[in-house]
Amino acid sequence: MIREWSSGRNVILACSALKKLYRQIMAMGSEILDSVTDEEKYPRKDLLFVYLHGTIELITKRLAARKGHYMAENLIQSQFDVLEPPAEPENFITVEIAKSIPEIVAEIENALCNYGNCSS
Repeated sequence: MIREWSSGRNVILACSALKKLYRQIMAMGSEILDSVTDEEKYPRKDLLFVYLHGTIELITKRLAARKGHYMAENLIQSQFDVLEPPAEPENFITVEIAKSIPEIVAEIENALCNYGNCSS
């Protein structure tokens, strides 16, 4: 990501990033491990995390409907147990996954436009 930003490119990355530290490393690289304050850990205002929020029941139901998926249903609870949802001062939006895919995409696009990254 840092290489792409350095080249002036926009980046979209999909991953779980369940923990705050993982998101900090994605934003700043390993040098974040030496930072002290939250301001030092979140200097990027051009980075927006999209937190796809859903209940454990909804996610379990969707996972059960998938064919050939690698994650066992009995591991879902452990993922929720270690989840550290984004919080201030992280730059993020929360999008409910109970919405339709077009609604989710529109919400993310609107947020990106608010940050000056409109596709149109």
